[in-house]
Amino acid sequence: MATTLMRNTAPKEHPGRYYGFMSAVAVAAIVGAGYTAARSGAFEGGLLSVPFAFWLVAGLALIAEFRPTRWGGLWMSPIASIYLVYVLATMITWGFLPALVVQSGAIVLLSVQIQSSAWRMIFNVSQQGFALCVAWNVWNAIAPSPAWSGSALQLLAVFAAGTAWTLTSSALVAVRQSLRTGIGWGDLTLQWLRSEWALRATQVAIAPILATAAMSSWWLVAASAIPIFSVYRILQTAADREREADHDPLTGLLNRKGFQQVVDGKLADAAETETAVAVLILDLDRFADVNSALGHEVGDQLLVELAKRFTTDIPKGKKIAHLGGDEFAFVWSELDGMTDPMECAREIRARLDAPIVLGDVSLEVDGSVGIAVFPDDGADFQTLFRHADIAMYESKQRAGSYTRYGAEFDHHSPERLHLLGDLRRALDHPDAPGVNLFYQPQVRLVDGEVVGAEALLRYSHPERGVVNPAEIIETAEHSSVMRMLTERVVDIALRQLRSWRESGYDLRMAVNVSVRDLQSPEFTDFLTERIDAYGVNAKRLQLEITESALMADPRRVLQNVQRLSDLGVGISLDDFGTGFSSMQHLRRLPVTEIKIDKSFVTTLCDDPDNAAIVNTVIDLGRALDVEVVAEGVEDEGVRKQLEDWGCHAGQGWHFAKPMSADAFERWMADQRKKN
Repeated sequence: MATTLMRNTAPKEHPGRYYGFMSAVAVAAIVGAGYTAARSGAFEGGLLSVPFAFWLVAGLALIAEFRPTRWGGLWMSPIASIYLVYVLATMITWGFLPALVVQSGAIVLLSVQIQSSAWRMIFNVSQQGFALCVAWNVWNAIAPSPAWSGSALQLLAVFAAGTAWTLTSSALVAVRQSLRTGIGWGDLTLQWLRSEWALRATQVAIAPILATAAMSSWWLVAASAIPIFSVYRILQTAADREREADHDPLTGLLNRKGFQQVVDGKLADAAETETAVAVLILDLDRFADVNSALGHEVGDQLLVELAKRFTTDIPKGKKIAHLGGDEFAFVWSELDGMTDPMECAREIRARLDAPIVLGDVSLEVDGSVGIAVFPDDGADFQTLFRHADIAMYESKQRAGSYTRYGAEFDHHSPERLHLLGDLRRALDHPDAPGVNLFYQPQVRLVDGEVVGAEALLRYSHPERGVVNPAEIIETAEHSSVMRMLTERVVDIALRQLRSWRESGYDLRMAVNVSVRDLQSPEFTDFLTERIDAYGVNAKRLQLEITESALMADPRRVLQNVQRLSDLGVGISLDDFGTGFSSMQHLRRLPVTEIKIDKSFVTTLCDDPDNAAIVNTVIDLGRALDVEVVAEGVEDEGVRKQLEDWGCHAGQGWHFAKPMSADAFERWMADQRKKN
C-alpha cells in the first residue's frame, strides 16, 4: 500500500509528467463539470427551495467522512469512504450539480482528515468530479426520465452510472500511480478493481434505495442511514480485526507483522526523499530469571510497564513493537525528526535506568540494543531487521548497551556463507589443499634459545588467494565447520611436532583453540586420541585460550580446561591484559603460561603506561610461578627491556616472521649454526 507521504510527493525521475497529468485532469474536470452543469441545469427556484431531504443527504455524506476507516482490504485506497452512496442518490434525485457539490465537500473533508497535500486534494476533487461527469452522462443516456421513479430501466441506469464512475476514477488514479511506479496503468486498474469491487458494488446498490426514500420522506432518509452506516460499521470491524492481527495483545504495541508494515512504509518514504530510517532491536537481559523466580504474571506486568515507558512522550512517527518474549523493536526516520540513530539507542537505554516497581517488588531492568540504518545497513525490512538483530547480539557479547551494525559482525553474510562452503569442501578430505599452518618461533630471552613456536592458521582460497585468518575464524566459529577446522589444525600441528622431534628439535607447539572447542567435552577425548596416535608428549602441546572464550560459559569451559591440564597439555592465557577478569581466571585456572598482548609490548619503550602494564604482568607471572611470553617483539630495544624485567620468552618479527614448515626448519638449522 502506498504511504501517505508517497501520495503527497512527486517521483524524482519525472515530476513534470506527473504534475502535467494531474493538471490535465483538473482542466478536463473543470471543462466537463461546466458543460455538464450547463446541460443538466440546477435546482428549480434556487437553493432556498431545496427540500430538507437533500440537506439531510448532504449532511450524512459529510458525517460519514468525519471518521474515515483505514481498511487494509483496499489495495491502494488509504480509506474506505462511503460517500459514493449519497453522491449517486443525490445525482439521480436532484441532478448533477447538487451531486458535484456533495461529492466535492466530502472529498475536501476527507482530505483534511487524512492530511492530504493541497495538490493531492485538488487532484482527487478533479478526478472524481470528472468521473461524476461520465456517470451523469451514462445515467442521462439510459434513464427514460430525469425524475427518479424507481423503474427497472432507471435501476439499470444507476448501476451503469455507478460502474462508469468507479472505472473512470480507478483508471485516472492508476495512471497517476503508473507515472510514479512505472507499472502499467491497466494492471494497476485491475488490481484496484479486484480489491474494491465489492465495496463499490454495495454502495451503488444502496443508492437507489436512498433515492426512493428521499423522494418519499426525509424520515425515510434518516432511517436509511442505519443500513448504510451498518456497512460502515462492518468495514470498521474489519479494520479493528486487522489492527488486532497487527498488534500484540499483551502490550498493545505493534507485533512483528504490524512492525514490518510500518517499516516498509517508512522505507518507501525514505527512498523517495533520500532520508534515513533507523531500526532498533532491544533484548532484555535475564528476563527468563524474572519468569522463573517471580512467575509469568509478574513477567507480563513487567513487559506492560516497559511498553508504557517506551510510549510515553515519544515523538510523532516513532513506532514501537513488542516482538514477543523479551524483545522490543523501534523504528524512527529522519522525516519523523530522527537526527542521530545512536541518540535513539541512548534514549531507549535511559528509559531502562529507573527500576520498575510491581507491587512490593522492585526490578532492575537492563538490555542490549542493536541498530541498523537505511540505506547504509540495508535496503529492505528483512535485511535491516536481521542486521539490527546481529548488532544486538554483538552488543550483548561485548557486555555493552548498544551497537551499530557492522559487516564484520555478520557471520552469515552471502560472502561468508560462500567462504564457509568453500572451507568445508577443503576440510572434507584430509589431503585436500588449502588449509595449512605457518609457524612463528618463540625465543627464550636470556640466551636466545628457540623453545617453541606458535602455529598460525593459513587458508589459501582457490579464487581469493590467502584469506585473513581472523575472517576464517569469525566465519567458522558459529558453525560445525569450526570443529572440522580445529581437528585439521591439531592434526597438522601434532604431525609437525613429531617431525621436529625426529629432526632433533625438542620444541613445544602453541595452538589457538576457540570458544566452541572449549565448550565441547568431546574435544578432550579427540585430543587424547590424536596425541596417542602421533606418539608425541602431551607436555609439548600448548593450548592458547582467550579471556573472552572463558567468559562465554565459564563453568563448562573451566571443567574442560581442567581435563586438558590433567592430560598434561599446557594452558596459555592469550592476549593477557585485554580482558576484565584476568586475576580471577589466574586463580582458578591451571595456567602454565600467560602471553602479553602485542598492543602493550610493541610500544613499551615509548609509552610509559604500556611499560608499566608489561612490567606488572611479568612480576605477576613470577609471583604465580607461570611463564610469561611477550608477543609483538619488533626491535632489540623491546627485547632487551623485556629481558631486564625477567620475561621468559618473546615472539615477534625481531626474531622471525611466521614461516611455512620447510622454511621454519631451514631457519632452525641456521640458528643451530650460529650457536
